[in-house]
Amino acid sequence: MKKLVCLLLAMGISSSALAASQIITVSRFEIGKEKWAFNREEVMLTCAADHALFAINPSTLLQYPLNEKASEMMKAGQVKAQPIDVIQIDDPKNPGQKMSLAPFIERADKLCN
Repeated sequence: MKKLVCLLLAMGISSSALAASQIITVSRFEIGKEKWAFNREEVMLTCAADHALFAINPSTLLQYPLNEKASEMMKAGQVKAQPIDVIQIDDPKNPGQKMSLAPFIERADKLCN
């Protein structure tokens, strides 16, 4: 009986931890070359505490803020991250501007629900 209670408790804790921070991987192929905003072939997206959205480089595991809340957390030193423009590419159709992050923000935002 004691083992069963411990097992159920452990399962409850681990499932809530997984639910708290979901991560998905998106690729250039999946999003489309015209909308792809990064200098990598794929990135991971996550929704952290307080609706902070991040892109993650899968090869280095560095985080990059996708919204203002995530940027604030980075600036306050609450998370280790780098500015998104490190991996964000220029928009070939609009010189001087970066590619839109909207498709990635929208996908990461769905992880918060």
